[in-house]
Amino acid sequence: MSVKIAKIEYYLPETIVTNDDLEKIFPDWSSDKIEKKIGIRERHIVKNNETALDLALKAGEKVLKNYNKNKINFLMLCTQSPEYYLPSGACILQDKLDLKTNIGAFDYNLGCSGFIYGLALAKGLIISNIATNILLITSETYTKHIYPKDKGNRTIFGDAAAATVIEKSEEEQIGEFVLGTDGNGYRNLIVPNGGLRNKYDPDAKEIDDGSGSIRTDNNLYMNGPEIFNFTIKAVPKVVSETLKKNNTTLDEIDYVIFHQSNKYMNEYLRKKINIPKDKFCENLLVKGNTVSNTIPIAIKDSFDNNFIKKNYRVLLVGFGVGYSWGGTIITI
Repeated sequence: MSVKIAKIEYYLPETIVTNDDLEKIFPDWSSDKIEKKIGIRERHIVKNNETALDLALKAGEKVLKNYNKNKINFLMLCTQSPEYYLPSGACILQDKLDLKTNIGAFDYNLGCSGFIYGLALAKGLIISNIATNILLITSETYTKHIYPKDKGNRTIFGDAAAATVIEKSEEEQIGEFVLGTDGNGYRNLIVPNGGLRNKYDPDAKEIDDGSGSIRTDNNLYMNGPEIFNFTIKAVPKVVSETLKKNNTTLDEIDYVIFHQSNKYMNEYLRKKINIPKDKFCENLLVKGNTVSNTIPIAIKDSFDNNFIKKNYRVLLVGFGVGYSWGGTIITI
């Protein structure tokens, strides 16, 4: 039994924040410098009354528009911006998408590696004959976690949702997986307050990181240097292991899509791993870092813009919060 990606759609919220908008808020922050360094010109963000579940619903409706929804027999939602502690957002989506009730559905909490893990889970469910047609939705509203005065994170992250249909196939189009975890680094990308360990603190004090970015412990904290150090160690290794596990080489790969973190980091990785520029995806400019959504969005955009074509072999690598990482190879 084999597995393939049948369809991908994505949804971006209507509100757009440009670098010029951020420059007005942070006068010492150059619009051109932001784009040159991190490769982002604008990003989409949710309104106050929009949630990740709202975006997930929109993406799900798009992908199911010309697809027989009665074929879906499993639903997965990847998010770190849940609607509620409980119930599972996937259960709510099952009802809102008008899917049949004799299906499995669950949420899982992962960030930038989330799409890779979702593909691995979907493949396992299909191969074990638990499901045949799976709807995988990634949806993230990191901007809700960011403090208004945090200019560093505000330049990087955008909101989005992506919906992917994974099906049983006659030919294998999703290869072998390499997955990894190192929880020792969990403190370097975290929202410290708001869960049951440290509850939301309405009187949380502002914290200045020394570079002009201000946050509180109720908000997203990212230790940029440590995340960079983790990434440059983990990603070359996962690329090597993924190629080896799939009995192939980088020369036999038609295109490479990494999690779209930021231009500086991905360009560093591209050069370190010796990936030709014309085989390497850059898809940050008008969307920003949309966490678990960057890879499915990049697949969709790359196909629509003819960067990848039918029968191309594409290396996918996700990495980030957790620490967590994963890689696989798909055939378009």
